[in-house]
Amino acid sequence: MNNNSNDSNQSRRRRTDNSHANKNSHQIIKWVISILAVVIIITTFMGYRYYSSSLKPLNPQSNKQIEVNIPIGSTAREVGSILEKKQVVKSGAVFNYYTKKQKLNNFQAGYYVLKPSMTLKQIATKLEKGGAAEPIALNGPRILIKEGENIDQIANSIAKDSKYFTKKDFLKLMKDESFIKQLAKKYPKLLGSAMDAQGVRYRLEGYLFPANYSVSKDTSLKDVVTQMVAKEDAVLQPYYGKIKEKGLTVQQTLSIASLVEMEGSKASDRTKIAGVFLNRIKQGETLGSDVSTRYAVKKSATENLTASDLANPSPYNTRVSTGYMPGPVDNPGENSILSVINADTKDGYLYFFAVTKKTGGHKVGDVLFYKDFDKFNNDVAKYNPEGK
Repeated sequence: MNNNSNDSNQSRRRRTDNSHANKNSHQIIKWVISILAVVIIITTFMGYRYYSSSLKPLNPQSNKQIEVNIPIGSTAREVGSILEKKQVVKSGAVFNYYTKKQKLNNFQAGYYVLKPSMTLKQIATKLEKGGAAEPIALNGPRILIKEGENIDQIANSIAKDSKYFTKKDFLKLMKDESFIKQLAKKYPKLLGSAMDAQGVRYRLEGYLFPANYSVSKDTSLKDVVTQMVAKEDAVLQPYYGKIKEKGLTVQQTLSIASLVEMEGSKASDRTKIAGVFLNRIKQGETLGSDVSTRYAVKKSATENLTASDLANPSPYNTRVSTGYMPGPVDNPGENSILSVINADTKDGYLYFFAVTKKTGGHKVGDVLFYKDFDKFNNDVAKYNPEGK
């Protein structure tokens, strides 16, 4: 009996010990799970905070300019890594993730000037437009080409903004066929149709992209012009296929864009204005743009055109010459170029003018479009009596 009693007691103690062990094991597991849950929550929170902070400019108050070189064939991940090393963004990995999510990863090779105060979207958008072909001088004079400036006006800007080059030297370079052929060989998609054009005043008119360009004492005039042409090529890279699909050459596209640049300011107006010009060409009519006539007779926008100016036989004068001009009459910006690529021709408009006299419910600056010539003339008399 005693032996049985002892065995029974031992068995109960073992069950009690096992119960305590199991209870302790469950408690340990709960503690481990709780700790892991806390770690996961903290890690997720910290990761989210890091991601959120990395989306913001690295230093919103910084005006520091940083030159960044994106090599040809760089992946979005590699671009992010370059930007992080150059201290333009906080995290290259976050930049890579963000740009892919936003579908902003069609980056172009080249040299860029970026700032830590820029947002990821601003940086990505700039990288999609393309950079300079040569290193950029961050110190020294800067040459600004404004949208709609022609080569003669750019020559004045170069003489004014740069202490290294003269107007005479720049205009001489614009006539240097050997240099222009070198550029055409380097950028065949961009300059191919320009090289085939006949009767142009300047073969590079329209191909010097409006932007800020830095120069230094070590920068040659050819280097500066090459940067301008390289920038134009970089901007047009995404559109070459679309231009071809529309049955246009680059020269034709930029010629119409150069008119649109000076004729309209709103994006919706510009696509319709481009449509008017293309519709008129399709019907064999003159483009009838005073912008081209002023270029033909070398008059500014503030100078009045005379009857003899309007009758000038220059192929650039679209008051008398049908079809496309020999080439662009100024250097248009990207929005004007896009207006031609996305031209609105469906309504068949053939005429337009801008309102200069507030009456009849129209505001000054409104652009009105017409199919009927008589209706167009009647409204011009009412809303644009000065004929501007």
